[in-house]
Amino acid sequence: MVEKLHEYQGPIGILHTWRDLLRDKWEGWKEKRPRTLLELFQSLGLAERPENQKEDECPPEVDMEQYSHIFRKKTRSELVRISAAVMGIEFSYAAETAFVSPTLLNIGVDHQHMSLVWAVSPCIGFFVTPILGSLSDRCKLPLGRRRPFLIMLACGVFLGLILVPNGKLLGHWVEGDLAPGNNFWAIFFTVLGTVLLDFDADACQSPARAYLLDICVPEDHAKGLSTFTIMAGLGGCIGYLLGGIDWDSLKFGELMGGHVRAVFTLVTFLFIGCVTYTISSFKEMPLKLLQSNQTRILITAADEDIDVENKLTEYAPKSYGTLKDDVNENEIENNEPRLIPEHATFSHYLKTIVVMPKSIKLLCLTNLFCWMAHVCYSLYFTDYVGEAVFGGDPTALMGTEKKILYEQGVRFGSVGMAMYSLSCACYSSVIERLIKRFGAKRVYVGGLLFYSTGMFLMAITRHKFSVIFFSWAAGVMYSTMFTMPYLLIAHYHSTNTFADNVCGQEPDDQIRGLGTDVAVVSSMVFVAQFILSMCMGTIVSISGTTSAVVYTASFLAFCASIVASQIVYLDL
Repeated sequence: MVEKLHEYQGPIGILHTWRDLLRDKWEGWKEKRPRTLLELFQSLGLAERPENQKEDECPPEVDMEQYSHIFRKKTRSELVRISAAVMGIEFSYAAETAFVSPTLLNIGVDHQHMSLVWAVSPCIGFFVTPILGSLSDRCKLPLGRRRPFLIMLACGVFLGLILVPNGKLLGHWVEGDLAPGNNFWAIFFTVLGTVLLDFDADACQSPARAYLLDICVPEDHAKGLSTFTIMAGLGGCIGYLLGGIDWDSLKFGELMGGHVRAVFTLVTFLFIGCVTYTISSFKEMPLKLLQSNQTRILITAADEDIDVENKLTEYAPKSYGTLKDDVNENEIENNEPRLIPEHATFSHYLKTIVVMPKSIKLLCLTNLFCWMAHVCYSLYFTDYVGEAVFGGDPTALMGTEKKILYEQGVRFGSVGMAMYSLSCACYSSVIERLIKRFGAKRVYVGGLLFYSTGMFLMAITRHKFSVIFFSWAAGVMYSTMFTMPYLLIAHYHSTNTFADNVCGQEPDDQIRGLGTDVAVVSSMVFVAQFILSMCMGTIVSISGTTSAVVYTASFLAFCASIVASQIVYLDL
């Protein structure tokens, strides 16, 4: 026996203990593991369990003091921390827009197929992003409703940031010496990284924005969204400036293996730091606890003969359509608090993605025109500057005057895009005060008209000065479309209405989720990318000049301003 005890001491004994522990855990998991996709969603809290599987009793009492931050106004520094994730997202955007296209061309993808690569992510995102938003509204994980999806999508961005600059290296490593000159795996890994980076960076904004709106009280929504946009503008500005540094001439660039890898390495670390800073900021109240807490408030209000609606609004965080605001009278009389029944099924949430109130449809249409106008600028602007302003030719031979002029124009256009990101941050710092002074409608429509006018004047003048000066108009529009639609969505939900009662319309009776509506409106970026990737080349070819890109951006922004004038603004 003593010899047996000695046998399990030391490193060997520890290994035996770990082995036995892992074996027990494995056996336990096999017994309780989900055996179908539905059971997997139910175990994660993303799908409803059958009634006979639900717990009948109320969850144990929880110290609500740990969630006191949800009920108070936030300081500017706290809002900066909550919004830091979008700064990291914009770092990745800057690296994507600056280097993905040259990287694809470098490994043998021609322009025609490159357009198809850019169309893959929008096709996936348009259908998947609203579903992810719907799932986040119903997520019952202890971590909360939004942060699990923020973490999941951030992992996709991280993987994309790794694959894009290293796709060629990974491809050659897989191919080895078996197929010299074959770039299939290099193209595969790079395209996979591009799709992951593009889709996840776009989709990641929805849970990040919904997290901000959930954590903040309604009075902080305008301030929070303006802070969110400031961080986005600063992230884009710094990202473009990082790309403008000649890393090949520095020791760090040489150590990383070139300019592109140096930029992506820096962006990756910055992205991880920003997302970590956000998800570790404030706890979310889990959905199950949120439901239970609201039930107690409703029962207490009924016992004390207090107006239920005011009581719920004053003391409970907003559920944003995920709960059914009714309690059985017998339960109140018997003083038996339990979770508020959630009658909405997953199919009902999918229906809300298609069947929307008119107010949300108008926001979607406005955001679609806004993103189309912005994508014209962001994806094709440097090419416009290189050709139309500097008179260069991207197809000219290396070392020729036309090629040198084009490269100078591309670098100058990057400076213009850095100015647009900086102006976005500056305008976002005052947009809250502009809304209070002039009203949401004038700020929304005015910002879009300002961009439309700026792009039109830039296309007419074709001057270096106009490239820098009118790029500030792009920042105003980006700030506007980053703030106004989501401020209106939050206002619709916080007031539990989706229509203007003054016009004789009744409040919408759908059970709508904040995450779903934010994701639906945000998904318009995917539609915009898909449409432009299909038709912009044709537009430039027919017109014979890249100035058509800027004229198109001006026209689309003007269309957005017309639709924005019809949006329901309520009392904003």
